[in-house]
Parts: sequence; C-alpha cells; structure tokens
Amino acid sequence: MILPKIVIAIDGHSSCGKSTIAKALAVRFGYVFIDSGAMYRAVTLFALRNNLIANGKVDEQKLISLIPQINIEFRYNSEKQKSDTYLNWENVEDEIRQLPVSQNVSPVATIAEVRAAMVRLQQAMGKNKGIVMDGRDIGTVVFPEAELKLFVTASAEIRAQRRFDELTANGESVSYAEILQNVQERDRIDSTREASPLRKADDALILDNSNMTREEQMAWVTERVMERLG
Repeated sequence: MILPKIVIAIDGHSSCGKSTIAKALAVRFGYVFIDSGAMYRAVTLFALRNNLIANGKVDEQKLISLIPQINIEFRYNSEKQKSDTYLNWENVEDEIRQLPVSQNVSPVATIAEVRAAMVRLQQAMGKNKGIVMDGRDIGTVVFPEAELKLFVTASAEIRAQRRFDELTANGESVSYAEILQNVQERDRIDSTREASPLRKADDALILDNSNMTREEQMAWVTERVMERLG
C-alpha cells in the first residue's frame, strides 16, 4: 500500500527537540527534512561575518539590502546520515549551532523582510509535499494548510539543561545560567515579535515533552502521523 504524501509542520519553543523529532519522522516516513531554524541561523551567521550585528543590534537596512547575496541550501551528508546547512556553498552546520549565533538569531528572525525571503524559499521547498519542517511559524504562516501540525514545548529549565548538555558534550565552555537566560530571552522575543510571532496554530496538536523520553515522543508523533495518513 502506497501512503499519501503530506506536509508535517512542527512549531514550538527553542531547544525543545523539534528538529530531533522532525529528523526522525523524515527518516521513518521517507520524507525530506527542512530545518527552518537553520535557515535563520545561517542568515545570522552571514550578518555576523559581515559585521552587521553589534551589541545585539542588527543593521537591518544593510542586511535587507544584502538578502539577494544569501544562498541557503541543504545537502544530505551520507556519513552523518543527515542534512547539512550550506551558506553560499559553504558547509556551516557546526558553526550555526554555536553560542554567538544562538545569542543573535532572534533579533535577525524578527526582521519582516528576512522572514518573507525565508518563507518564500521554504514554500518552494515544500511544494511537492512529503516534507517535515520545524520552526516557529510553520503551521501558522509557511504551511497553514499542512495536514498535520504539532506544537512542541517543555519547561524553560528543562530546555536549558538539554542545550547545556549538548554544548558541553561538544566541548564548549558555557554556564547553565547563561543558557537559561538565552532560552528565556529567545522565548520572549519569539513570542512578541511583530513578524510571524511564535504561537500555536488553532488546529495544532500540543506535545509537552518535559517528562518524556525520545522513544515516548517518537511513539506519540508516529501515531499522530499514521492517523493523518489513514
């Protein structure tokens, strides 16, 4: 039996495991995974490299004028069995996950022109369906007609601990307090920005994974997908 292809939109707070869930679903159902957050991180890295961010302030007009010079794509890494993010034909997957980008991505993502450019690219990527995309406004703005919408959340403290564990495991020297502050500030900015604020779509299913293992999460979301596929 050939199952139909659908669009799976996953929104939620930072560091709540959206990408982990989306990647696993893509593998499970043979879908394409599109990490929208990585796209905004790539734009942020571009801005940092071009000295467009100083003391947390973005030179918005300069960045907007340079958007046509930003090329973002995903390429499958067979060795890692996942997609890497490329900024202007350079693999930046590791660099966009580091703290300087995390500390500056929210103000970049609030810029309406940046969001409009990324949304156009995301919609083009998903026109043939069979995709899983995660971010902040996928179910509300990018794919409001998605067949399955999930909203993933967890307490700020648990999300900060997960992020802290991930960064320290990679050898970065960071403090839990610094990470918690970053998580809370990103929540505030993401939820109050004028352009496409973070919110749950009316028809999205909520997954609070504060006290769930990855296996439990995957069992839950896989069941939701199968329900949509009939």
